[in-house]
Amino acid sequence: MSEGNLSAYTSRSETRPLPNESVLFGSSLRMQAIRSTLRTVAVSNVPVLIHGESGTGKELLAREIHRLSSVCSGRFVKVNCPAIPGTLFESELFGYEKGAFTGAIGRKAGRVSLADHGTLFLDEIGELEAGLQAKLLQFLQDGKFCPIGGQEEKTSDVRLICTTNRKLEEEIVSGGFRQDLFYRINVVNLRLPALRERQVDIPVLVSYFIEAFNCEFNCRAKQLSDGLMSSLQAYHWPGNLRQLENVMKRYVILGTEHAIHSEIEQKRPKSQRFTTIPDIPPGGSISLKKVTREMVRDFELQVISKMLEAHSGNGVRTARALNISYRAFLYKVKELRLSSPSVQ
Repeated sequence: MSEGNLSAYTSRSETRPLPNESVLFGSSLRMQAIRSTLRTVAVSNVPVLIHGESGTGKELLAREIHRLSSVCSGRFVKVNCPAIPGTLFESELFGYEKGAFTGAIGRKAGRVSLADHGTLFLDEIGELEAGLQAKLLQFLQDGKFCPIGGQEEKTSDVRLICTTNRKLEEEIVSGGFRQDLFYRINVVNLRLPALRERQVDIPVLVSYFIEAFNCEFNCRAKQLSDGLMSSLQAYHWPGNLRQLENVMKRYVILGTEHAIHSEIEQKRPKSQRFTTIPDIPPGGSISLKKVTREMVRDFELQVISKMLEAHSGNGVRTARALNISYRAFLYKVKELRLSSPSVQ
């Protein structure tokens, strides 16, 4: 999902507009609860800590909070904590004056200054070294800081949003994270679910990615077949939304389903293959005939995709290997909405 076009889960997200809320939050109960909380939290300007696995869209949620906040007219300034070496972090955050150190040939404003009357976004704050945590805490307590080499204190009024994929409570116990800093940044805590915990949202996300990548790469990839969509919903997605985005980008560029399906199956735990059982709520009902038909269709799609890959996409050899007529094979390809195979 992305900012305007699509990659709000990637480094390009900073330059693109946010998707609409139906895509951003989907329809899962977990995301709807976050949506409700976010609307209240966004206008209050209190510090927010967003928990979630890598690739779940924490930055995207942070940008949505900024968009809805009273400081939306200010800048959204991102600080990627793991990417900045500890020796440079203080100068990146607070800036420096000319001559502060070798190579400081001019004055540089820090991220804190740039975020004045806007949002300061500290991505993966759990990666900060202890000494830097103390300096950050001092700034958060009174809004004052001093650039490296500077003599006068400066002030900056920022809306603070932090993210982490770590369990900071455990980091506190082990001495890896300051307890006082944790209490300062953890006024409101939001936990983003992993993609495997919001499978109902996958069709909407897939459709969004296909349309966006078709536009970006000038392609005409079709929406996915029901069988492949079932496979995507059954997959465990260790890379979460970022992985889904990359998979759909590959699909749009290559224009074929069987390579993607093969990749998903190869990375799926063996215990999950061919056993996609839908969630059934207490007291709910289900059509056994429909579920069985979908599972058979999914199984056929997986087998034909693997066989096509094994025979380099050649339809004649694949049909022969499946022990069916070429005419029956083409019917299956059409029914499962696979890309047309070669005949050479």
